[in-house]
Amino acid sequence: MTRKGARSRAGIDPAVLVDLNAGTAETLTLSECLAVDFAALMPAVLPAADPTRLRAAANDGITRRMALAAELALELGGGAVVAELARHRSDTVRGWAAYAIAAETGLSLAQRLERIRPLADDPHFGVREWAWLALRPHVVAEPLATLDLLAPWTAEASPFLRRFASEATRPRGVWCAHIRCLRADPAPGLAVLGPLRADTHRYVQDSVANWLNDAAKDHPDWVRHVLESWREEVPAYVAKRAARSL
Repeated sequence: MTRKGARSRAGIDPAVLVDLNAGTAETLTLSECLAVDFAALMPAVLPAADPTRLRAAANDGITRRMALAAELALELGGGAVVAELARHRSDTVRGWAAYAIAAETGLSLAQRLERIRPLADDPHFGVREWAWLALRPHVVAEPLATLDLLAPWTAEASPFLRRFASEATRPRGVWCAHIRCLRADPAPGLAVLGPLRADTHRYVQDSVANWLNDAAKDHPDWVRHVLESWREEVPAYVAKRAARSL
């Protein structure tokens, strides 16, 4: 029998929370993701780990704690630990792998993107979010190079990879730093948006629309022009969502 995910932290079955904290189950909702006790999960995954710093950070935001967990894992096992984390049963742990890829030293942007691909294509919704959020600082640092590297991803068979190309490069985004140069001039974003304008997958459509909605907050006329130029190709759903702030 497939269990239903809890809609609130209070609604999580205590037995389910035990499994989540032991790394033997996956979360099904954002509420469950936010309820995982990293200080309990880390020793279950890496027995030699000292969870003291994770306990001290228990009240920090989730992205800060994800980055800290990855940092501790790298301190314990170096770059070799990433593969172990990336194939773990727990979606939270696979998310740590994404942050570890972002935190590893000596990697180029292209290398980080190549290593993040399996996590960007993960079956679990949370891991896919952690994949782009983890790399966001690198995207912010090199946005135009990122767009060049991600343009080929728009032709991937997987909608998850296609969506990553647009979601990772949103000018504003969610839970992340803004990309100043794309807020100043969103036109370079067409490198990924253009090939995705007629995408039939709703997961991709939402991201494309949200990218354009981000841009509309700074450049409404530009977004109007883009939507008009795509009028014969862009799905009505995308056009409506993209224009919701206009």
